[in-house]
Amino acid sequence: MSFLSSIFGSKSEASDKIVILDKKEYATAISGSKVQLVDVRTANEFSGGHIKGAKNIDFFNQANFEKSFGNLDKTKPVYVYCRSGARSQKAARKLLDMGFAQIFDLKGGYSRWS
Repeated sequence: MSFLSSIFGSKSEASDKIVILDKKEYATAISGSKVQLVDVRTANEFSGGHIKGAKNIDFFNQANFEKSFGNLDKTKPVYVYCRSGARSQKAARKLLDMGFAQIFDLKGGYSRWS
């Protein structure tokens, strides 16, 4: 196992409810209409650039995080990303605890996207 896969995980190691997608797979998955696409970075990071159509829900603002995700449909897939992939993994685990059925995470985060 490589150092990076031990940090960021891989598809085979990911929970069956949390799937890590590479840039190409993620881009294809979010190209449909009405996807729940969420950037879990800070508002400042978000304003510096984000994936088109993403909603900003700051992971570090826990009260707002739970309230905002509480307004999303837990039965539909949610796509999350952050700067490098670490924060979005924490967010994905929290979303599982909140009852979301399927979470997709962008491998390497926004830094790999742009």
